[in-house]
Amino acid sequence: MAGYEAWLAYRPIADADRRAKIVAWTEAISADEDDLCIRTAAAELAQGLTRLTGRTPSCRTQAPGSASSTAAGSAASISAAASASAGRSVRLGTFEGSADVRESFSEAERASVAEEGFRIRADERSLVIAGTTGKGVLYGAFHFLRLVQTGTPLDGLDVLHNPANGLRMIDQWDNIDGSIERGYAGRSIFYRDNEITEDMTRIRDYARLLASVGLNAIAINNVNVHRLETMFLTEAYLPRIARIADEFRAFGVRLFLSVNFAAPFEIGGLPTADPLDEGVQAWWRATARAVYDGIPDFGGFLVKADSEFRPGPFTYGRDHADGANMLADALAPHGGIVIWRCFVYNCKQDWRDRKTDRARAAYDHFVPLDGRFRDNVMLQIKNGPMDFQVREPVSPLFGAIPDTNVAIEFQVTQEYTGQQRHLCYLVPQWKEALDFDTHARGEGSEVKRIADGSLFDRKLGGFAAVSNIGDDANWTGHPLAQANLYGYGRLAWDTDLSSEAIAEEWVKLTYGSDERVVETIRGMLMDSWPIYESYNAPLGIGWMVKPNHHFGPDVDGYEYSMWGTYHFADNRGIGVDRTVRSGTGYAGQYRQPNAGRFESLADTPDELVLFFHHVPYAHVLHSGKTVIQHIYDAHFEGVEGAEALLAKWDSLAGLIGEADHAAARSRLQEQIRHAEEWRDVINTYFLRKSGITDLHNRTIY
Repeated sequence: MAGYEAWLAYRPIADADRRAKIVAWTEAISADEDDLCIRTAAAELAQGLTRLTGRTPSCRTQAPGSASSTAAGSAASISAAASASAGRSVRLGTFEGSADVRESFSEAERASVAEEGFRIRADERSLVIAGTTGKGVLYGAFHFLRLVQTGTPLDGLDVLHNPANGLRMIDQWDNIDGSIERGYAGRSIFYRDNEITEDMTRIRDYARLLASVGLNAIAINNVNVHRLETMFLTEAYLPRIARIADEFRAFGVRLFLSVNFAAPFEIGGLPTADPLDEGVQAWWRATARAVYDGIPDFGGFLVKADSEFRPGPFTYGRDHADGANMLADALAPHGGIVIWRCFVYNCKQDWRDRKTDRARAAYDHFVPLDGRFRDNVMLQIKNGPMDFQVREPVSPLFGAIPDTNVAIEFQVTQEYTGQQRHLCYLVPQWKEALDFDTHARGEGSEVKRIADGSLFDRKLGGFAAVSNIGDDANWTGHPLAQANLYGYGRLAWDTDLSSEAIAEEWVKLTYGSDERVVETIRGMLMDSWPIYESYNAPLGIGWMVKPNHHFGPDVDGYEYSMWGTYHFADNRGIGVDRTVRSGTGYAGQYRQPNAGRFESLADTPDELVLFFHHVPYAHVLHSGKTVIQHIYDAHFEGVEGAEALLAKWDSLAGLIGEADHAAARSRLQEQIRHAEEWRDVINTYFLRKSGITDLHNRTIY
């Protein structure tokens, strides 16, 4: 079954002719460099090819310089100092470390491969997987196995792949007690009962999943850092953190830690955490040295400050550049970076206040600081201005700070999109954000070009996302939620991949190439986001969820909360006026022509109309429906869509492993019940609120 092995199950190839051709190309594996990631690549190739073809290739690898790596040890157990057989072989190596590999490519071809990129070429005697670094070779090995499984012919194969983004990161919101904030797939694989786990097996397997889709960095603790996690920076915990780093290193994944800005005060014995205090600066420098002594390739610090009661530089009358730069200076001698989250919005609001706007917060805080951050600081900006809602506009901060390194932050875990109890394939949502044209340097200034650093020629750039895994047997609770983790990695590597192509690739790797299975599941994935949006929050409303756990409909759950109202529904209309003319002014944070488009009710797209405008319930949308009729109909259509998802999944009974089929079926049944609840609660509320009764009605239960 898929389950635990996810998309790395390496299902045996049924077609005998295709299997024989693959065997002919891969009778031997040769990897002669003493490089940890290359040894991992050889081990993965040997394992994958054995399972795919039923034949184990001979494998020659360079003995490691030390026995510290588990992955290297497994590679050694698979391999033997065997000479290549008479058949064709797979050669692995870097251009600098292997003369044999180097001679297979011209100087220009070698120069075209980025630091973590790779080339795969098949010639008359061998198939070469080459990279500038060992990480590139590892990514190339995983890609080769992906090509084999998806039916790509090997004859004449010649591909070049470079990652679009330098940083391709996953953020674990795991707590040392074993819980996971916004975790919907069990408990932490890293911690249990206020201790770091001693069993590295599952951590190693997770590192393998991440590397297989090209991810290269991980923060292993919650951005809301508790006191015990602050202690990760001390000798009491660092050796065990270093063990985790060892496992990820074998798969090319650099380890980061989320840190508490108040650590010098909380655990350092200092009377302050003021970033301009010399004692505080010295404490962070000493702490960074200690971390790098145990983890030489440590990535750096992830910081959430001055938001949701987290400490930060505002406490001391300093700004975020002061705080980030202080940490950056401590990390710089070691090659580390600071990733500073822009999720800063500590604005309390009375529900009658129609001018204060949380959506403005990140832009207002960080635009004045552009150009003041160190070169090893990267600002991490959520894809939208709010908080991972099912539908938001793109954050206007993208393109507004050209002299600052940025990364885009997504949420793979489905906090507001069904919490992995509902099917909601998020790659189309992410693609929409990445392809948004900011016009920061004229037409063609897409968010993806800002995130990767290319638009403004920035040193650093990339992707970060909140993880969706836990210790559930299948990693993600809902079996189909694995597609979001897979899709995030593939999109971080290549932002030009289509949502459909990623979905099809994942289905083939996870469930096989049966045409009916591929077509059905791909269609389910592509339909799922619009279906969820229909019964959850159409027209850009958002936030109509229960406080704290954010699951299930509660129309007033946020409306009168301490953070303010989010839909402003009254008996006259609905929506938030974010125009410059009469509202919060948020629309004016965009560059033209986007600012003008969102300022205009006539030009704002229907899916965002209530995010930008307060309109009467009888306002006619571009679709020709009134707002209230759309809300009403969409919730019925959402239930029908959820029912259709279950019917499609049921049609695959016998074609999907029994355990996987039953697990997903149970979640899809639950999704229908929840969709019905959303329909009834939301429609009843807004019909009463509007007082409009002359709709094309259906029965509300």
